[in-house]
Amino acid sequence: MDKVIRRSLIAVILLVVFIAGTSEASLQPEAVKDVWQRLAKAAGLDPSAPITVVDQKEPNAWVTFSLNKYSITVTKGMLDLLDSEDELAGVLAHEIGHIKLNHYGRTVTRSVLWSLIFRAVGNSSSRIDPLDLGYALAESGFSREQEVEADDYGIELSAKAGYDPWGLVSALEKMAKAGYTTSPSGFNSHPPTERRLQHVRAKAQEVAARS
Repeated sequence: MDKVIRRSLIAVILLVVFIAGTSEASLQPEAVKDVWQRLAKAAGLDPSAPITVVDQKEPNAWVTFSLNKYSITVTKGMLDLLDSEDELAGVLAHEIGHIKLNHYGRTVTRSVLWSLIFRAVGNSSSRIDPLDLGYALAESGFSREQEVEADDYGIELSAKAGYDPWGLVSALEKMAKAGYTTSPSGFNSHPPTERRLQHVRAKAQEVAARS
């Protein structure tokens, strides 16, 4: 009888461990909305911006602009890669950094200028709106300097919103370990190099020490 009870207890324990492991293996799409709203409020942004989770394997996240409105997109691959809302907060806070630091506006202005020059010296009959082209180019990726600025802002914002400032560090480390080194746009437009990782670790340690 004791053996039967013992085996039953072992089976229950294994089942609990399995369920806990699978539940923490990936984040649910609902987490994106919850984390975004919390971060947006802390950053003074509209927390009701449209959010989409797309079925793409590559872990990524980005903001899409249309005039003064924007929407947030996160891939299923990103949710599968991350284990906690702290890590997701680091990723989304990084994207908010691009918004708050006007990286889109600065990149759009530069892109529009180049598109106007192109039309002046090239095909003047082009029907492409320079502003639309500017936004498209802005969303294609930021400079390394802007990525560093967004990293710093994201870590600060995560802590301000009550998340672990080490979340972004953990997310970048997982992306590097998974071998995702290139992407045409979005969160991983610049791969998590060791130099970038060293910088975010130092920033997270600085912010954590003030908490």
